[in-house]
Amino acid sequence: MRPRRIKTPRTRGERVIAFIETYCVVPEGTHVGKPLKLAKFQKRFILAVYDNPAKTKMGILSMARKNAKTTTIAGIALAHIAGPEAVQNSQVVSGARSREQASIVFKLAWKMMGPELATRVRVVPSSKILIGLSKNVEYKALAAEGSTSQGLSPRVAILDEVGQIRGADDPFVNAITTAQGAYEDALLFAISTQAPSDADLFSVWIDDARTSQDPRIVCHVYEAPKGCELGDKEAWAAANPAMGEFRSADDLSEQAKKAQRMPSFEATFRNLILNQRVELFAPFVSKSVWDSNGAQPATRQRGMKVYGGLDLSSVQDLTALVLVSEQYDVYPSFWLPAEGIDEKSKADRVPYALWARQGLIELTPGRAIEYRYVAAQLKEVFEFFDVVWIGFDRWNMRYLRPYLIEVGFTDAQLARFKEFGQGFQSMSPALRELETKLLLGSLRHGNNSVLTMCAGNATILQDSTGNRKFAKQKTKGRIDGMVGLAMAIGVMPTAAEVVPEPKLFFA
Repeated sequence: MRPRRIKTPRTRGERVIAFIETYCVVPEGTHVGKPLKLAKFQKRFILAVYDNPAKTKMGILSMARKNAKTTTIAGIALAHIAGPEAVQNSQVVSGARSREQASIVFKLAWKMMGPELATRVRVVPSSKILIGLSKNVEYKALAAEGSTSQGLSPRVAILDEVGQIRGADDPFVNAITTAQGAYEDALLFAISTQAPSDADLFSVWIDDARTSQDPRIVCHVYEAPKGCELGDKEAWAAANPAMGEFRSADDLSEQAKKAQRMPSFEATFRNLILNQRVELFAPFVSKSVWDSNGAQPATRQRGMKVYGGLDLSSVQDLTALVLVSEQYDVYPSFWLPAEGIDEKSKADRVPYALWARQGLIELTPGRAIEYRYVAAQLKEVFEFFDVVWIGFDRWNMRYLRPYLIEVGFTDAQLARFKEFGQGFQSMSPALRELETKLLLGSLRHGNNSVLTMCAGNATILQDSTGNRKFAKQKTKGRIDGMVGLAMAIGVMPTAAEVVPEPKLFFA
């Protein structure tokens, strides 16, 4: 007699997968009404979240558009409403940026319920509510532009398209995440295409997951490699895990051809189709060109010859000093007032406090820029480097100069500060040189987060003769680091200005 096979119990993740594939159906399209089969990448994510020995507190899933993100959200939500993850009298919410997107998630979950599951769930279309009858679980679809999310206490929260949030902070997300405090086993999902910049909330979450290595955070990001060609099919597949299944390769090919024909569409293609962090407007320097200059600069050496640009801020804004070596290594420094840093982060929608902790920004005492502190830092720079020139905007230099004298700057050192206008006449040649260096990939800026933020914000104003300058009044964020970099390049001698040393030849 054969030994009786003992059936191994399903894991938590396997039960979620089995529930979705048993009770959920294809919501629309050619195979509408047929049993839903999850793709391999969806199963990997579900197993990683629910079978995590460290007990997952956050699940991040990022991929390009049209890869069934909303279907994934709806399936997970239903598992918590009326499936194996349902908990008595608990609450589940999904959050989206707009009422339309919130409605899509709710309607898709409704359509995905097969005949048997439909008998277990009560639907309230007017309020976008689903109620799991067996455990009295309430699901709500919320929109950031709709009514407040205060008063909620969700055990599970699923955030859709978090990548659309600009900046590192968002009241709607805060209201949902802080409301989960009543549960020790609360679970937060963030499912989205990538945000445009490193300073945006979704990017901050992904980067934190990668650097912290917190085992309670499951982070699956499908993205094309930096600098890949638009027509690279392997890059398409890297960002579109459903390609060849329910994501059309022909459609991806058409989108790529459009981006190749129309350079203005490239940023959109890279962000939405290749799932790369790319700004969706036209900055002074494209992200691909900026990234091509992202090599680490050489180690700072005492006595190294450098050129600099100093962009002095008003009392509460960012002050930037950018130094560039003769080999085009870039060494940026930034200062902000220590008091009010959190308010400044919210106002500018970037993580200044985080960057300060990482050592990328120096905090000066008080609520205003302390020029005495900046002067002392500049003195250290002059003592370490061989500073040839420092370009500066004369507007605030009159306030800094007395402190430079106070900390011991000699007349010879003060003479190395070179007035640099911010208008078309001075800036246009500097921008031309900076643009040339960037296009040739000559710079090594090391992807400094603050400088990269400034590069992404920098836009250009052009006069009738083609001269250019930074459009400070039209920018959407701080550009001080790019102004400093442009001045540093501007005070460097060009190839035409470098006179070769005479050489002696013998016949």
